[in-house]
Formats: sequence, structure tokens, C-alpha cells
Amino acid sequence: MDLTICVLGLLALIVDGIRCQGVYAPPTVRIIHSGHACNVEEERHTERVYTIREGETLELTCLVTGHPRPQIRWTKTAGSVSDRFQDSSVFNETLHIAKIQRTQGGRYYCKAENGLGSPAIKSIRVDVYYLDDPVVTVHQSIGEAKEQFYYERTVFLRCVANSNPPVRYSWHRGREVLTQGSDKGVEIYEPFFTQGETKILKLKNLRPQDYANYSCIASVRNVCGIPDRSVIFRLTNKTASPSIKLLVEDPIVVNPGQTVSLVCITTGGEPPPILTWVSSNDSLPQRSVVKGGTLTLPAITSDEAGVYSCVASNNVGNPAKKSTTIVVRALKKGRFWITPDPYHNDDHIQIGREVKISCQVEATPPEELTFSWLKNGRALRSSERMVITQTDPDISPGTTNLDIIDLKFTDFGTYTCVAALKGGGIPEISIDVNISSTTVPPNLTVPRGKSPLVAREGDTVELECLVSGKPKPIILWSRADKEAPMPDGSMQMESYDGVLRIVNVSREMTGSYRCQTSQYNGFNVKPREAIVELIVQYPPTVEPVFMEMRQGLGRPVVMTCRVLRAHPSRVLRFEWLLSNRLLHAGAFDTQRDETEYTIRSLNRDGWGEYTCNVINEAGAGKCTFQVTGKAYPPEFYYDTYNPLWQNRPRVYGFKLQWTQMNPNAVDRIVAYRLGIRQMGLQRWWEQEIPVDGTINKGELMTHNLTELIKPESYEVRLTPITRFGEGDSAIRIVTYSGKRYILFPLFHLCLRRTFITNDDIKRSDDELFCFYMYIETSRPRKEGDQARLISPFFNVAPKNPYGITNPPAYCFGFFYHMYGKHIGTLNAFLKQKGQTASEGLVWSLSGNQGDRWKQAKVSIHPTSSFQVVLQGIRGPGIEGDIAIDDITLEEGECRDPPPSDFLDLIPVIYSAGIISKSRSDLDISLTCHK
Repeated sequence: MDLTICVLGLLALIVDGIRCQGVYAPPTVRIIHSGHACNVEEERHTERVYTIREGETLELTCLVTGHPRPQIRWTKTAGSVSDRFQDSSVFNETLHIAKIQRTQGGRYYCKAENGLGSPAIKSIRVDVYYLDDPVVTVHQSIGEAKEQFYYERTVFLRCVANSNPPVRYSWHRGREVLTQGSDKGVEIYEPFFTQGETKILKLKNLRPQDYANYSCIASVRNVCGIPDRSVIFRLTNKTASPSIKLLVEDPIVVNPGQTVSLVCITTGGEPPPILTWVSSNDSLPQRSVVKGGTLTLPAITSDEAGVYSCVASNNVGNPAKKSTTIVVRALKKGRFWITPDPYHNDDHIQIGREVKISCQVEATPPEELTFSWLKNGRALRSSERMVITQTDPDISPGTTNLDIIDLKFTDFGTYTCVAALKGGGIPEISIDVNISSTTVPPNLTVPRGKSPLVAREGDTVELECLVSGKPKPIILWSRADKEAPMPDGSMQMESYDGVLRIVNVSREMTGSYRCQTSQYNGFNVKPREAIVELIVQYPPTVEPVFMEMRQGLGRPVVMTCRVLRAHPSRVLRFEWLLSNRLLHAGAFDTQRDETEYTIRSLNRDGWGEYTCNVINEAGAGKCTFQVTGKAYPPEFYYDTYNPLWQNRPRVYGFKLQWTQMNPNAVDRIVAYRLGIRQMGLQRWWEQEIPVDGTINKGELMTHNLTELIKPESYEVRLTPITRFGEGDSAIRIVTYSGKRYILFPLFHLCLRRTFITNDDIKRSDDELFCFYMYIETSRPRKEGDQARLISPFFNVAPKNPYGITNPPAYCFGFFYHMYGKHIGTLNAFLKQKGQTASEGLVWSLSGNQGDRWKQAKVSIHPTSSFQVVLQGIRGPGIEGDIAIDDITLEEGECRDPPPSDFLDLIPVIYSAGIISKSRSDLDISLTCHK
């Protein structure tokens, strides 16, 4: 199809789910995290929870795909304006919050949209953990007991600490731990809403021993590495709540520049109360001085007026608080406006019509405000034709009006509004208003060539609106998009000369700006307004900013540099370079948004760093490609049991298993360099492991490590080698565990010494408390009695994601010992979930097999979640014990069993086992105990 049809039919194609020429794709998005996470979990409905300690750095990165390149926006909620973050560009897809605070926890959304289909949205919940120092408050009640002549005094100690997750409290009296029931005179409340976490300690009818030091310890159980916090309170027979007295008047009225001192004294309280001063302005003035209970405000200003409170606290009872109000006398913000005759719908002043001059100031205190009017410097009194009104209830307070009725030529002149405060001490405010034949309403225009105004990112620009008329009003600037803020973050800015100056202009400031006349300091008429367009040019934004490309010799490599945004959008040219050597340059194809460079057959000289510069009038955007033949790192297979058992007293071995990440991405891997060093030592021992043939994706490779010294741990480094050289390494730690299992164990037959109480279940006394299992055939056991060992359920999905057979195969293995002339039968079954039929027999053996351990392996092919069952059946006599050990389950078909000389190393110990209680089946499920 041609391009015109493709573009015109795009909407229909999107609806039908067809991508035009395979170019367009709707957005997808996922969130990855970095920084100082304590934990990252997946909750229900696939929500991700990112746990972080307060004060650490939060980093969330939004990774998107789609074409055209989606626009990205981070929000704290589902998109409300109040919680919106700045729109992200390709450079700030990462949301970075340094020293995160508890209030910044919540659900963060990343939204990507490119106009195709629905926007892609992913979210992650951030949980901020913290623990504040606990605070102990004391409350006491004194009540007279009926028909008695004594008072009962009860004290409550309440411990509170702000925390996330919920805090757990414990109480101590001196070194004694207090618990419910440990002392008849003590009760510990466990309110329901704290989910059993204690925090209120009640001391009933105080006794001499109750006067002591009490400590409250708050703990979040070291979650996120947060240590416990504690506080101590000393309770005495003089403990009492605070009381204070304020030695000042209320209110205090002062002139600016005066020094004000507020004095607060304590009149009671034990422990001695601590006095603090607080202000209704959130914080005390920077120049204020606090000394004991005295607050001094030197050279006070109008901004420092407000309510000041003295607070006394000793954590006993409620804090005591006394307040006073400081009023700073002031006159400020004098404004005026002229209202032409409102009855004739005319914006101009005309002879014979009415004119109103209004004057407004802000006065503190408002009741002391007085106004007077002058005409040409002489006092003006209210008359029938010139009516002076001190206040206008329809307008905000602090306003006076002068109404000139039936305007005459003799009324032209300068009118002065004078505002003053009674009692003096504050300079008057005078506002001059000229009324003449030249007094005309404003007119607003944009100078020629000033709209649209084109600038480059980082420049300083001046948006200009010319205002005419007399008097000239203040100009108010705002964005034409009412939701968009001005460059300084406010919604509106004032300009007295009609010029808006923006320093370091950015691409986000592109748009329409509205200038309009204010309704004060000029005519009170419908505002005049104009629009100025600002266009900010910026260099191309490109992707990828950096990409590593791995490829083998002789193969093609295609590098694509895509333009996401640019202004001007007409890109002038591009250039491809290899290590600053020019490879290709030319004009950018305006029909596409990308440029490509192709290496048809990669050779050794082609390895290196390629740069694509896409250049427009504002600068250049740069894509960087690192072309390399490095192999990807190997991936260790952690299901390998650790370690391999060896019948030698000082050494152990380990079966190292791994798969290769993307083995076909580069040249064939010819060998691995194996490095190993003992933890804590510097020296590495290295050797090469040759590789024959080509490694397939998901192929499991094995190498046995021997001569490892017990009980040391080792750091193992594995590096693939190709014709390019060494690839990326993978490192893991090998730790000696002391157990002797050979493969990943299905059952760990390990129990605590105190776990077994049934005489029918014996235990061995080896030092690890680990066991094999056997059926006891002594009396009262009878021929045909059965014992069954049943595993937990296993899912069919294999841990190795590659090479899956259908259905998958597993190797079920175990060691058995069947020695004696009365040996019965040992059976193995496969039991699949959801199948109504009984389990299927997969292995069976009967009779005497000799005095040695043997290994059995059988391949099973389950089609659903399954269990494996081992069944022992007693023979005709007492010389027929059947033992099992080292039960294993591995993915894949069974391989050959180990050589017989290795099996002979496993000792036979007849000191532990299980038997059935009756002739009926006895199902036993085991878990691992250490």
C-alpha cells in the first residue's frame, strides 16, 4: 500500500489490530527498580511492593516499547493534577527521590502513550519503613474509696513510637522485665487495635516499689536493619503535670521596629517541665531569641505578627499551653481603580457622566484605618456632587470611594487618597489619580515580530506586550493552558512594563502565554488581553542513548538511531562514526524518523564504539553503540546440592553446574576459565575447562570441584572464552554444609533430638541428628504390615526453562538396604493430582539383596502436580528390616547410577526407622528439620 493510503487508513487499521507496514506498535511498559531496597515482593493481582528505609534513595525506571516512541509520565496517583510529577522525556524515565521520607510512600504509576490503542500503565507500591524514638506519657487518677479514709492513686504509663511496620513494645522496671501477671500491682493493656502489641502500663494503687525507673523498648524486629529504640521515665511520689503563667498582655499592639519580649514561667510540675515557644506561622522568626522561658523578637516586622504560644511539657498529663497575639501596626498595598459611568455602558470618561475613584489599602489593625481625600493638594469634603464613602460593603474592607456626579471641566485634576492609622507612628500612604481629558482606558497589543518568538533551549527570552492608555495598569501574565504553571511555578506573574523575562528557557516552556490588564491601578473595565506564542528549539532527542550489540565474526550488524522529538523537526543531517572516524554522513530522510548503519560482515576491525550524531539547528543528539564479540555470562544452576560428599576427613567436593546465557549470540565458546579462591584470601587459582562442540541454549554443563578444605567457603568465577577473548564472568559462593546428600534432596531426613516421642519411630545418635528411615520388623509387627512415605506435591513446571519435553521427565532416585532372610517388598509409586485412579507402580523389589547399600533410579513422566510414594511391606519374620536414604528428584531422564565402590562408602546404621501401626496403610508426610 502507498504511504497516503497507509496514513489515512491508520485509525481503521488500529481498530482492526493491523500494524501499517509493520511499523506502528502500541505502547508496553514495565517498571524496574534500583537503589536501597530492603525487599521487593509480588502481591496479589501482580502488584509489586518495594520496601525501603526512610532516608535511602528511591530509583524507579520505566522501560517502554512502542512506535511512535511513547510519551512517559510518572504520577503518584492515577493521574490527578495535584500529585503529578513533571513529564518525563527519554532522559528522565527514571524517577529519583533522594533521602525518601515516610510521606512519600504510596503507589507510583508509570503511564506511556503514543496514540495507538490504550495507554500502558504499570504501578509499584513503595512502602517506607521507619522507627522514631518512643515517647512515654504519664497520666494519673486519684479517687476517694467509698466508706474509707484513704485515696487510691493509679498511674498509667503510655508508650508511643511512630513506625512502619507496626511496632512492638516491652516494659522494664529497672532491670526487671514486666509482663502481664508477673506483678499483681501491674497490668499491661493490649488494646485490640494494636493487634496484641503492648504499650500501656497500669500501676494500680501505687506502692513504694512502684517508684522506680521505667524503660519502654520499641522494636520492629530489625526489619530493614532498623535497630530497637528505648526511653526511660523516672516515677517518684512528686510526679505531677506542668502548669505555667504568661506575664504579658493579650493582644500586644506594637509598631514595626520595636523589640517585643514575651515571658513565660512554670508554676508547677515534676519532672521539671521543658518550656518551648511556637508560632502560628509554623516556625519562630529567624532573628528571635529564646532564653529559658523568655522569647525576644528584636525589631519586629509585619511578617512576624501572629499568635505566639508557650508550651510546657514533662510528659506527665497534658502539656500546659498559654498564648498571646502580637499585632504589628502597618499600612501596605495601596491600590486604586477608576470606574466610568456604569449606567451608560461606556469605558471612557465623558463630561456630564458619573466617575467613581476607588482606593484600597491593607491596614493592621483595620479598626484604626482612616481616609482623607485631596484635590490638587487641597482637602476635599463630601458634598452633593462629590460623595465620599469611607467603606463599601460590596468591596473588600479597607476601601474608600469618591463619586463625582455630573463631571465638569472644572473637576479635572489630581485626586489624592491618603490612608493613615489613628495614633500615628506609621507613615501615611498617598495614592494620586489624574482625571483629565487624556485619561483613557488601556489598549493591549503585541509588537510586530514578537509572536511567535523563537528561542533555543537555555537562552534568556523576553515576552512583550505593549500597553497604552492613561494610567497604565499592571500587566498579568499566565499560560493559555490554565493548568500549566508559569516558569517560576506560580499560576500568574505581574509585570509593570509589560515584559516577561524567562532565564534558561526549556522545551517544556513552549506554548501560548496570555498577557492581560489588571483591574487595579487603572480602569475598572473588562480586561484587555493578547496572546504571545513561544517556540523553544532543542536538539534531537534520540534512542537508544547507549546500546551494547554482541555479534560473532562474519555476521551482519544493523544499528538504528531513531529520532523521538526535535524542534525544528526538520533534521538537517546525520553522521556515523567509529572511534571518531567518519563512516557515513548525509541528509536525514524526512519521510522516516530513523537512520541505519549496516555492517554486512563483522570483522575484528569492526569491534568498537559507533556513534550516530543527528543534527538540527539547535544542536545534536547522539546514539552510541558498543559492538563487541564478548560472550554473555554463564548462569549457575543453584539446584545443585551443596556439597558433594567425600569419605575423606579434611576435604569435600562440589558439582558445579551452569547453563550459558545466549550461547549463539556470539562466536562459539571454546573454553571456560575457572577461577577459585578461598574466602578471605587474595590469590586466585585458575584453570581452563575446554568445550567440545557447540553449546545449546539451556544445556546443563558440569564440572566437579575437588580438594576443597572443610569447612571453608570458596568464591568461584567462571568466564566464557571465544575468538574475541574473555566474555562476562559469573561468580558464586560455594559453602560447606556438612551434610552428605549427593543430589538436591527430596527429603532431608533430619530431626531435632526432642522431636521423636513415639517408641515405634527410632532415631540415630549421629552428631547431625540426620537419619535414614527403615521399617522395624520385630514384634508386634506381623507379615504384610505396611509403612508408606509420601512426599509433598511437586509442580510439573521445571526449573530449567529450556529443553522442556512434553510431558517433562524427572528422575526419582533413592538408596535402599534390603538384607536378611525375611525381607519383604519395597515399592515406589507415582501419585498424580486430580486422577481418581490409585497411584501407579513405577518400581518394585522383593527379597534379600545383600549387606550393602544400593541405588535405585527410575524415570517418571507426570502430566500434573504429583507426589512420589515409597511403601515398605514386612516379610514373614523379624530378620527383614528395609531401609531407605538420600531420596532425590531431578529434572530429566535418569543417568547411569554411581559406581559400586562409591556406594560401599555409605555406612549401615541400624538405629532409626519407621514402622506401621497396623496392617492398614499408614500415610506419613515429612518436612525438613535441621
